[in-house]
Amino acid sequence: MNTKNVGYWALTGISAAALLAGGAGDLSRAPAVAAGIAHLGYPLYLASILGVWKILGAAALLAPRFPRLKEWAYAGILFDLSGAALSHGISGDGLGNVATPLILLGLAMGSWALRPETRRLAAATTPHTEKRAGGLGVHPRAVEQT
Repeated sequence: MNTKNVGYWALTGISAAALLAGGAGDLSRAPAVAAGIAHLGYPLYLASILGVWKILGAAALLAPRFPRLKEWAYAGILFDLSGAALSHGISGDGLGNVATPLILLGLAMGSWALRPETRRLAAATTPHTEKRAGGLGVHPRAVEQT
């Protein structure tokens, strides 16, 4: 296993663990979770929705194959963690409450950047997006292979 794969799996493991812990906490509706949600001005039922999505996102990151699902999971992580940082900042919380989701987001984006080819979407080409090579209507991959 090369350094890139080790980095990918380390960052993915940390991201998945953070999602699982956050999702379990949200679903527990523990008093601290309820107080935090209320402090940010959100209804308590939002914790249940986010909790389910976080757990499903962690599963998507760790599961083999399904590259499109992984892209959606990474997008969800971006929305969740950037929204958390903004919510804490707008609510007047301290730097630690704003920085923590941004640090986790940075780790998740590192995982996204290091993901192996088997976990990436293939470059989709359609007749509308093909580039013509030399004006001959030749598919670019055909040119690359010659």
